[in-house]
Amino acid sequence: MPPKVPYKSQKSQGGQIGPAVKPVQSRTAKSISKKRDEDASTEVGEGADEWTPSKTLLKPPDQLELTEAELKEEVTRILTANNPHAPQNIVRYSFRERAYKPISYVDQLAIHFSLDGNLLLRDSDEGRRQSARVCLEPELAPVESTVIEVEEAEVKEEGSKEDIPAVSTEEAAEGEEPPPPLLKEQKLTNQFNFCERASQTLNNPVRERECQMEPPPRATFSATANQWEIYDAYVVELQKLEKSKEKEKQKPQVSKKEDKQRGRKLTSLESQSDDVSKVTKAAKIVERMVNQNTFDDIAQDFKYFEDPADEYRDQEGTLLPLWKFQYDKAKRLAVTAICWNPKYKDLFAVGHGSYDFMKQSRGMLLLYTMKNPTFPEYIFSSESGIMCLDIHNDHPYLLVVGFYDGNVAIYNLKKSHSQPGYKSSAKSGKHTDPVWQVKWQKDDLDNNLNFFSISSDGRIVSWTLVKNELVHSDVIKLSVEGTTMEGPEGLQLQTIGCGTSFDFHKKIDYLFLVGTEEGKIYKCSKSYSSQFLDIFDAHHMAVDAVSWNPYHMKVFISCSSDWTVKIWDHTIKTPMFVFDLNSAVGDVAWAPYSSTIFAAVTTDGKAHVFDLSINKYEAICNQPVVAKKKNKITHIQFNPIYPIIIIGDDRGHVTCLKLSPNLRKMPKEKKGQEIQKGPEVEIAKLDKLLNLVREPANKPAK
Repeated sequence: MPPKVPYKSQKSQGGQIGPAVKPVQSRTAKSISKKRDEDASTEVGEGADEWTPSKTLLKPPDQLELTEAELKEEVTRILTANNPHAPQNIVRYSFRERAYKPISYVDQLAIHFSLDGNLLLRDSDEGRRQSARVCLEPELAPVESTVIEVEEAEVKEEGSKEDIPAVSTEEAAEGEEPPPPLLKEQKLTNQFNFCERASQTLNNPVRERECQMEPPPRATFSATANQWEIYDAYVVELQKLEKSKEKEKQKPQVSKKEDKQRGRKLTSLESQSDDVSKVTKAAKIVERMVNQNTFDDIAQDFKYFEDPADEYRDQEGTLLPLWKFQYDKAKRLAVTAICWNPKYKDLFAVGHGSYDFMKQSRGMLLLYTMKNPTFPEYIFSSESGIMCLDIHNDHPYLLVVGFYDGNVAIYNLKKSHSQPGYKSSAKSGKHTDPVWQVKWQKDDLDNNLNFFSISSDGRIVSWTLVKNELVHSDVIKLSVEGTTMEGPEGLQLQTIGCGTSFDFHKKIDYLFLVGTEEGKIYKCSKSYSSQFLDIFDAHHMAVDAVSWNPYHMKVFISCSSDWTVKIWDHTIKTPMFVFDLNSAVGDVAWAPYSSTIFAAVTTDGKAHVFDLSINKYEAICNQPVVAKKKNKITHIQFNPIYPIIIIGDDRGHVTCLKLSPNLRKMPKEKKGQEIQKGPEVEIAKLDKLLNLVREPANKPAK
């Protein structure tokens, strides 16, 4: 049986070999199809249905049995574009509403398969662009057809050789048309229209610039050193030494030992020291500039940073640590006193000593400025520990200091030497116990400088500077009432009260308060030395600090080691407010900008800031200032202008902290009303609070 495939392919491919070929192909194809039908009919005989398998329906075991009515019921299902697996409960945080909100839109797109291809449509812009680039656009269709025809011709030739030997090659050659010339398909080298291009830029020509300066002037100098010239130089040096000794004799003699040491140090290098002193001011400015660059982030926080988190806190505030002041030689000495300079608001004085009477050694007086936190501006050392200090309001270069050995001294910052200009002695009536506090007062009638001091020996002494000498006079002697004892031979002995702190009234010159170790506060007068104006049973332990309110003339505050801070009206013997801080209170201070804000420090290393107008019961800021638990805070002071405080500890460190906006709140502006400022407003604000406290106590009396 002849094969059928070649003839079929010849017909389908459309090659015209000749008129004799076509009838042969059609006859053979018909005969083949008839024979196939006959064979199929003879193969399938009778009884074929018995062998064919029967069709049975397979049902799953859990298929529901439905009735005909239920089966005929139409159930319509609507196909939607929603993704059933997409989550519908996504929530996100809304910064506008400050809460988590559900998202209304959900992405329903589900991609099952994606593949990046590299085929291009012939009719697309990119396909036309590439075909035009290689000049193949007109020949694309013929090239493909000719390639197909060549393949068909090869198949056809093979079939004709095997099946139809009668057809001669000559006839085929006569009937065929000559094929068109074949063009090889050129592959496109660039499918993605990518071109590599490079260009080289011109290098800028190097220019040489030079400048010629005038040479520095030179001069030749020569001299001979003879014996008499050397002698003359020594004579001039001796004359300088004699002049310096005469100047020192005119000054009050402080200590002969130090004068001798100075005399030894004065050598021929004095002329060089004069040259160095000319550069000290410039060197100090450069040092401050370097430190300002080093601590630039702290300086920026000091000037501009306002804690934005205060808006979300409920009337509470924080303290931002700024600089930390320390000096290597004062590391083991506690900070016993802190005082801001009244004229230079960035300058403050720090006294170093020790509160432990078993570990008494030396003392130091340091003055720091916020412009240079790495090193103190002035350094004064003393043989005894410094316990208190104060700076004069009218003469900010004068500092009065009280020592642990009972002496008082005055330092003058204008003088170059490191010793106090005036100092008390045993002859001039010094205290016999440590001096716990000193305060400058107004000059006396003869315009002599005047200050007061208080000590554990029970004496409150007024010191006056008369003709370069300290003259003392006892203002009052503290005594404990009801503790008289009979001594030998019927003598009446009275127990002396130990004063620890005092403060003078801002407006009434003669009035002042005295705190004692027994826990009592005495209201005293400068004109009455024998008795007290009033006595307050304030605390159960020593009164560490007492201070008048800077605005309200009747209110003062006190703190004690019995863990309490109390606010008083000096006309009432009971406290207005009492705050328990759960630790011994070392110091307390009023804020200079508000009558209701004060701060206290405790020995557990925390600083507490109160604002009575916001919260009358608790502090609005409780913050640990010292890292180590053993480290105790001793003193605190507000800056008179800037919103900062300085806190000293018993390791000799002074930390500067900035108050957040909530700790220095000013009255809010109301529409159409001007903000009332001034002391009258502050007095009225505190009076309003005091009236709330006074009313329950006064109602029964009426």
